[in-house]
Amino acid sequence: MAKKAVLFDLDDTLLWDDRSVKEAFQATCEAGAAAAGVDEAELEEAVRKEARALYESYETFPFTKMIGINPFEGLWANFTGGEQEEFRKLQALAPGYRKAAWTLGLKALGVDNEELGATLAEQFPAERRKRPLVYDETFVVLDALKDKYSLLLLTNGSPDLQQEKLDGVPELLPYFDHIIISGQFGEGKPAASIFKHALERLGIEPEEGIMVGDKLTTDILGANTIGMTSVWINRHGMVRNDEIVPSHEISSLRELLQLLEQ
Repeated sequence: MAKKAVLFDLDDTLLWDDRSVKEAFQATCEAGAAAAGVDEAELEEAVRKEARALYESYETFPFTKMIGINPFEGLWANFTGGEQEEFRKLQALAPGYRKAAWTLGLKALGVDNEELGATLAEQFPAERRKRPLVYDETFVVLDALKDKYSLLLLTNGSPDLQQEKLDGVPELLPYFDHIIISGQFGEGKPAASIFKHALERLGIEPEEGIMVGDKLTTDILGANTIGMTSVWINRHGMVRNDEIVPSHEISSLRELLQLLEQ
C-alpha cells in the first residue's frame, strides 16, 4: 500500500541533541576543571555517572522512564509543563538534582566545593540552550517530503522541554501537520497507544505510515508493534542484535527519499 504519512522522531533524528549535550558538557567541564584543578574529561564522566545514579534513585524514575526523559535532560529541564502530578515533583526536584549531580561529580574527583557545584549546575543549562543544533540534511529531506506526505512529529519527553527544543529551531515547526509529545499524551514510545494515537490524528492505517527514528527500543519497537513500516537511522554504524529488527536501516536521512520512491 502506498505511504501517505511519515512520522519522525525529534532528538538525534532531526535535531542533533547528542552533540548539543556533549558540547554543553565540554564548555561547562572546561570551566569546572579550570576552577577545581581537575581533568575536564574525568569531570564530565564523573558528573554523568552521578547524574544517572541520582536520577534513578528518585521516586519519579519509573515515570520519567515511561515518558522517555533521560538524566541529562533533567540537568537543564524546568518541568513546568505537563498535567501529571509527577511533573510537579520533577519541577521541585530539578534544582537540587542539578546542583547535587555537579557537586557529587566534583567530589568523586576529590574536590569538595558546593559553591562551584552550584555554579556549574547553572552554567550547563545555559550552555545547552545556546546550542539548538540541527543535522544538515534535516531541511533538505523535509522540503522534499512536505508536499507529498502528511508529516507528524512523535517525540518522547517533557512537554515544556520538547517545546523549548522546537522553539530553538522555529523553522522546523511549519513542516508538521501534527506534533505529539509523550509527556502531553501520558505515555511514551514504544507504547502501542501513542503510535495508535498518532495514526488517528493522521487518519491513516498502520500500513499507510512510516516511522523514522534513531532508537530501536522506542521508535522501531513501537512501529513494529502496530505493524507500521519502521526505518532505523543508524548514523554511527551501531551493531544491533536480532531482538528488534527494523523494516529498513539507513545511515542518512537522505536515504529515506530513495526508500519512499521504491
